[in-house]
Amino acid sequence: MIRRDRKNYSMEITPFTMEDEVEKTLNQLRQMVVERDCNAVKTLTERMVEEGVDLLKILNQGLIPGMLEASERFRKGRFFIPELLMSSRALKIGLNILRPLIQEIRKDVLGKVVIGTVKFDLHDIGKNLVIILLEGSGFEIIDLGVDIPPEKFIKAVEKHEAQILAMSSLLTSTMSWMKFTIELLHASGMHRKVKTMIGGAPVTPIFAKNIGADAYCRTAVSAPFSAKKLLGIEDNGGTIFVK
Repeated sequence: MIRRDRKNYSMEITPFTMEDEVEKTLNQLRQMVVERDCNAVKTLTERMVEEGVDLLKILNQGLIPGMLEASERFRKGRFFIPELLMSSRALKIGLNILRPLIQEIRKDVLGKVVIGTVKFDLHDIGKNLVIILLEGSGFEIIDLGVDIPPEKFIKAVEKHEAQILAMSSLLTSTMSWMKFTIELLHASGMHRKVKTMIGGAPVTPIFAKNIGADAYCRTAVSAPFSAKKLLGIEDNGGTIFVK
């Protein structure tokens, strides 16, 4: 009786133990992104893939939370640009392992997003995080990079038949280029087919409303919810819609 009870007890706790081990590894992965340990991120990501851990779980509960923690430390002055860039590099190593595997299992694309940092602005850390989050949510991304003039945004939207145009600005002196881009989008007539969302440290909901943007993202985390809402896919909890 005792041996049978022990056996049954062991069978009951085994799934929990396995799940507990996965959570422990995800926490380690998250911490390694924060600590900028690229080798550890690569090892942990590959190990979880080999063990059959859900790919999106690795992304959404390991890699991305680590980068968000690094971004929060930067915001509070605990991290500086070099630390943030190294965390971003560690994140990309893990993402490069997951991206082709996620694309294999996720054949459907929710929509195309043209994204870039506006003219005269060379910042891309926030933009790159948004790209990672959107890709993980099933969007196809056309990344134009940084210092993008309005004409290039419009040409890319037309060429790729994108449903969403996303713009980032990290400087108050470059925010006006968002306005110029949206004005050019209207002048081209493509605003009827394309939704716009904007974000960045100096950007506010009032500014977004004044320039005619369709949505304003407070943080990178709200970008997937925003994009889905703009396309009528699902409700959102972290985005302000300005129209």
